[in-house]
Amino acid sequence: MKRFKNILLVADFNAKQQMAVDRAVLLAKQNKACLTVIHVVKELPAEHMAITVMPPRELFEKVIADCTEKADAFAVEINQRGVEVRSLVVTGTPFLEIVRQVLRDKHDLVILAAEGVGGIKERLFGSTSMHLMRKCPCPVWVVKPARYEKYKRILAAVDATGDFPDSERQSLNPLIIQLASSLAQMDNSEFHVVQAWSVFAEGYMGGRGGLSEESIRNLRQQTKREYAAGLNSLLAGVNLKRLFARRHLPRDDDPSKAIIKLAKGYKIDLLVMGTVCRTGVAGFFIGNTAEKVLSEVNCSVLTIKPEGFVTPVSLEEG
Repeated sequence: MKRFKNILLVADFNAKQQMAVDRAVLLAKQNKACLTVIHVVKELPAEHMAITVMPPRELFEKVIADCTEKADAFAVEINQRGVEVRSLVVTGTPFLEIVRQVLRDKHDLVILAAEGVGGIKERLFGSTSMHLMRKCPCPVWVVKPARYEKYKRILAAVDATGDFPDSERQSLNPLIIQLASSLAQMDNSEFHVVQAWSVFAEGYMGGRGGLSEESIRNLRQQTKREYAAGLNSLLAGVNLKRLFARRHLPRDDDPSKAIIKLAKGYKIDLLVMGTVCRTGVAGFFIGNTAEKVLSEVNCSVLTIKPEGFVTPVSLEEG
């Protein structure tokens, strides 16, 4: 398993964050990792209310002082659970300051609680979480509140085809499988892997293409075998002992639909998937596909960037 050694936990005092805290503490203990708690206070609006009970700047400073006190108390509670931790309170746009902290101190994992009462399904899309999943250079784990401390079912979403000159996806797939399978072993979870597939332009092969139904059926079977072989080759690189592992090869030219259906049908607790911020490769979790999945699933999500990903966020403001 990837050994996270420098974890950043985002504290949101208005969210149900106990599950996120527990997961961060567990990983920090297991990996003997450094743990940092960060809370971001939004900047004082340029056009604040003209009439307040006190000057706006004084009110803003009191907010910062209150949040600092809460963050320090939060860190003390974590420290009492046997983890060395430090706390930070910064001001600015939340996702920008979180990414800057990752760049500044080279964190290798960000953990935060899902926003909103409804969890990821209602609030993830377009939120701080979504910005982080797009732009944060390290893995981002958005944890949904749940009744159980451990995950019962974990789903890894991959694209194991080998017919593309795309080193980014090639680097993502092993990372997704290794991380998801290790977490499944840690929680003694069911381990599900999904590889959506389809035959390119299948709808045009009959009438317009002149292929017989038998030829199309044979092509479909051959295509599925190729996808299955790619998935088996990918899984051969990880240790699946002691795991209840299930391979899913749904035929669907819209991978997002297949993933959403599986996540809901099997009541997945954690989805592990890759995100990249570029388009042009059909059928992978980029652009609209990733956003469709993340806006529909109602489970915790762990997203991973490809090796060499460069965030558009810089340490300098501007």
